Amino acid sequence: QVHLVESGGGLVQAGGSLRLSCTASGRTINTHGMGWFRQAPGKGRECVAAINWSGGTTFYADSVKGRFTISRDNAKNTVYLQMNSLKPEDTAAYYCAADPQGWGTCAQVAYDYWGQGTQVTVSS
Repeated sequence: QVHLVESGGGLVQAGGSLRLSCTASGRTINTHGMGWFRQAPGKGRECVAAINWSGGTTFYADSVKGRFTISRDNAKNTVYLQMNSLKPEDTAAYYCAADPQGWGTCAQVAYDYWGQGTQVTVSS
């Protein structure tokens, strides 16, 4: 069983930056693909970024490409999402998830473990 805890969310002005962290416990995630997803009020959950088990392959949604960076530190059992040039439309609850197959795609069905989420609010 993998337990995921997100942190780093908060309130920031448009154009600002935040770094989200997702720390795993229970077992190592160094063979898991990891993803960051978000859900805004009244909207479905969408994939923001994903990374495979080694960190060698990443994926970004078009809406965040060039602004967000996903990375991982397997020694710390932690995945990060650096968010720069934030926009009000980035406001959402952000969730990290672990994919035991290691691929790190945006297919939500691949993810067996989910964190509780951290809120990001971007003011205009």
